[in-house]
Amino acid sequence: MSNIYLRQSTLDDLPRIIDIIGGAKRTLRDRGVDQWQVGYPDEKILEQDIQEDISYVLILDGEVVGVAALQQGYDKNYQDMTSGSWAKDSDVTYSIIHRIAVEPGHQGQHLSAALIQQLLTISHYLGYSDVRIDTHPDNLVMQHVITSNGFVEKGTITMDEDHGIRKAYQILLK
Repeated sequence: MSNIYLRQSTLDDLPRIIDIIGGAKRTLRDRGVDQWQVGYPDEKILEQDIQEDISYVLILDGEVVGVAALQQGYDKNYQDMTSGSWAKDSDVTYSIIHRIAVEPGHQGQHLSAALIQQLLTISHYLGYSDVRIDTHPDNLVMQHVITSNGFVEKGTITMDEDHGIRKAYQILLK
């Protein structure tokens, strides 16, 4: 049985995080998904995530194999939906899963699901019962991972970084 856990990222993890994000960008490109293809997320953003203590790495048998950011409070991109609406009993503040990626050599092992599940636990621990995530409309793999982990599609949002439309999802932890 594998040893798997989540921990906060440190600056020592940055080179590995950059490699994982680079691999995810190539995978998206190879799947024909126009997400993360023009710089974002770059080293500066990934370093900022670490410095703001919102970056987490997924460890599998002692190796960093995944990464994600767990933003807390709110995100202006999530305030006004392009279409749809958040749940009626949404919280004023919420956590948001961003920049989630698993090393290409470990894809297909359900590690994205493990990463999301552990981020849900952290969200609950931090006092957030409203958790949100988004993905590109063409990223069918991530859409499946998101919905199979209990998130419900709520509509679309527009991202400031690239003015791109994203499918927005929400889960209310009770």
